[in-house]
Amino acid sequence: MSAIRRLDHVAVVVRDTDEALRTFGDRFGLPVAHSESQPAGVRLTYLDCGNAYLQLVEPTDPDHELARWLDEHGEGLHHICFGVDDALAAAAELAPDGAPSPVAGSGRGRVSAFVPGEPPHGVRLECTELEPADGAAMPESVH
Repeated sequence: MSAIRRLDHVAVVVRDTDEALRTFGDRFGLPVAHSESQPAGVRLTYLDCGNAYLQLVEPTDPDHELARWLDEHGEGLHHICFGVDDALAAAAELAPDGAPSPVAGSGRGRVSAFVPGEPPHGVRLECTELEPADGAAMPESVH
């Protein structure tokens, strides 16, 4: 099985990133590490929490599936993301038997993939590929 190397980020869907930054950035003191607008109609903003990121996800296209999800569920936790060596392989291995193959996506210029199928215990999961600069070396085995 592909090893989960670390928690990469926790994603929160928001209606307005700038408004959310007043809370998570200004009030909580979390600095913005990266922000990008994706052509698919989503703005992603990563706040540095020291050992992982808080990802603010704002749908910018009213027809995007996340905009519909936001309308139905409101703002809040959307998914957690694990850092792995191979996002597609890890997402496939974490998926329940019979689930469809994961589809590649991206964020921060990295390959990522949501784990397909029913979310375990109601938690949507994503995997993203770590880079050597992430400093998340495989832990040594403990006997």
